[in-house]
Amino acid sequence: MTDHAAERFRQRVAGTLDAKTEIAARVARAAAAGRLSDEPPPGATGTRGSVYVKDLVDRSVVFVCRREGGELVVVTLWEQEGGIAPPRVPKRYTDVLKRDDERRKDDI
Repeated sequence: MTDHAAERFRQRVAGTLDAKTEIAARVARAAAAGRLSDEPPPGATGTRGSVYVKDLVDRSVVFVCRREGGELVVVTLWEQEGGIAPPRVPKRYTDVLKRDDERRKDDI
């Protein structure tokens, strides 16, 4: 699991001290329940080879994972629009971050 995924979880889902352990448990339970998909959630840019795991506890949260051997490595998480509750961080803020990332790529 990446530090980025753990930080996003702490910021958006739960202010837990051990985010990585909680994420691993949530992803394992959701995967065991068959909540895996190769299709990105609406509004997300799909990265080839990504696996999307929908959380059982907070159904608006989708963990973005990559397969590594027989395991899933959590890269980041995504909050779906139009779920039970609105995303904790509105899309307009994440869209600004995407534009900033694109500008940095152009500068390189």
